[in-house]
Amino acid sequence: MSTPAEEAPSLVDLLDARAKASPDHTLLVDEEGRRMTCAELRHGSIHVAERLAVAGIGPNSLVSWVLPTAIDTLVVTAALSRLGAMQNPIIPVYREREIGHILDETSVDLMIVTPQWRGVDYRALCSNLAAARGGRPLVFTLEQVVHEAIPLPAVGPGADHEDLAPAQWMFYTSGTAGLPKGVRHTDGTLAAAAAGMVDHLAITEDDRSGIAFPIAHIGGPINLMAGLLSGATLILIEHFDPEPTASVLAREGVTMAGSGTAFHLAYLDVQAGRPDAPIFPVLRCCPGGGAPKPAGLHERVKRELGGCGIVSSWGLTEAPVLTMGRPTDPDAKLSESEGRPLPGVDLRVVAAGGRPCRAGEPGELRVRAPQVMLGYVDRSLDGDAFDEEGFMRTGDLGVVDAEDFVRITGRLKDVVIRNGENIATAEVEELVRGHPAIADAAVIGLLDERTGERVCAVVELVPGTTAPTLSALGEFLKGKGLRPIAWPEQLEVVVALPRTVTGKIDKGELAGRFG
Repeated sequence: MSTPAEEAPSLVDLLDARAKASPDHTLLVDEEGRRMTCAELRHGSIHVAERLAVAGIGPNSLVSWVLPTAIDTLVVTAALSRLGAMQNPIIPVYREREIGHILDETSVDLMIVTPQWRGVDYRALCSNLAAARGGRPLVFTLEQVVHEAIPLPAVGPGADHEDLAPAQWMFYTSGTAGLPKGVRHTDGTLAAAAAGMVDHLAITEDDRSGIAFPIAHIGGPINLMAGLLSGATLILIEHFDPEPTASVLAREGVTMAGSGTAFHLAYLDVQAGRPDAPIFPVLRCCPGGGAPKPAGLHERVKRELGGCGIVSSWGLTEAPVLTMGRPTDPDAKLSESEGRPLPGVDLRVVAAGGRPCRAGEPGELRVRAPQVMLGYVDRSLDGDAFDEEGFMRTGDLGVVDAEDFVRITGRLKDVVIRNGENIATAEVEELVRGHPAIADAAVIGLLDERTGERVCAVVELVPGTTAPTLSALGEFLKGKGLRPIAWPEQLEVVVALPRTVTGKIDKGELAGRFG
């Protein structure tokens, strides 16, 4: 089945169409070998939707969920789509600080969580946040919603969410300025990205795609939609661990092993430990994105893992999957670029002052496309997000060559991208400066061959004090509610932070010194 996104823009329409076309086709499989066909996902979503409807969830409801990359998570998200509820997936690295901000900004009606996951009690965390806000939102566990045969408690009438309409999705991105920003999307914007991905990667029902990243990322529903559009099977990895994950992907005949530098390097290490045979015998490509790609990595992946190598993409939460390579692209382009714009993407490069750049000239990338967000949850941010012609300012610097291949060269805004996660340096700096031994701090991103970038804190000490250890600084930041992925992985102490003639900290000098 090949259904253009504009003809079937909703997730539930895509699911129902795929279940009708190929009901017995395996759509989802997990690490334990559990399988779910297209028809089973449809039936499961209907069952869960009926339970949630009785509890009071419907088209005017806003439901946040903090759930792992698992089959039941996709049953829940399909059920919420069937009800017409607005969904707010929350990535599991978020903690009290970020989730509390989301609850304050959106007046969530219901949260669905996994009780314990990777050492975090999300039920207690979210219940405490709700109790501090008068008992709202209610908190259900995934098991309550999907498995238990007992009636769910009534959610009751909630806030009026008309200010969020016509959004069907709210994703929160760490962005570049402290607390995460809410981004409003529809099924149509996500389906446009999914259809473009299916086109560029030439995905078919013979493909088996490894999904090892958090399903709450915007890439989660996009990959589900891509599977529904193409008929590909999604191999869901809840607990990524290189050796066992590679074995699961091999067991399931993975053809597309994504989804970024950290994963590709991990698979290369596994392959090096199993030199007698390819770990992924039918590998077709390794989709990538979300973090800088080290020089030579594409060539290594192609040589050591097989297939066509890395097929990179570029996008952001506000506008996902704007460009992507194709498996048939020349190696030089696959190695050095993030591919070409997807169908419908109008991309321009703008120099300082707004002048259009020539081919090959670097500038800020601006875009108009069907996958661009409706706007932010905080509408006051929209004015700076778009220019006078309606192009979204991505904040990324890049070059578009004469053949329309895009290469990202930097960022206007100061963030560190670690394992595909945006970490605002200003947020980390503010909290690090609160340590009693630290007088001033600068946080920079340094290239890391495993995570893309690592967080490095460079600090000046309060006279007469001793620098904290890296682990002690992490414990201090944990106490401030900062998510672990944003904790510094490198700590450097200097007598004085270098500054420019205008008094700003010279982060370029620090990057050169400690990188």
